[in-house]
Amino acid sequence: MTSPESDTDPLDPIFRALANGWRRRILDLLRESPRSTGDLADALPDISRFAVMQHLKVLEEARLVVHERDGRQRINHLNPVPIQMIYERWVKAYEENWASALLGLKRQLEAPRLDASADEEAS
Repeated sequence: MTSPESDTDPLDPIFRALANGWRRRILDLLRESPRSTGDLADALPDISRFAVMQHLKVLEEARLVVHERDGRQRINHLNPVPIQMIYERWVKAYEENWASALLGLKRQLEAPRLDASADEEAS
């Protein structure tokens, strides 16, 4: 069994990349459409072009961004596969438990109403 601190989980680089707000903002921009590195730097005037390039490097290492060359431009694309992996591993598993718990709560909350309305109809 591996330690939770080990780097053997393939999702660790993805979570590290998503932990930074600028990287999440870059992913939001790429979700809208593929963009060159220059376009991303123009859309994020509060950080330098070098910082955008460094964030793109981290996002590429986490496989969240892929790029292609168009002449001298580098066109960046969002790769949704790692996000789908996080959804499958973390969100979906907990979502099913919560949906079941909420359905049980709904039934409990509605049960007295059904009993009360049955009593009203009987009288």
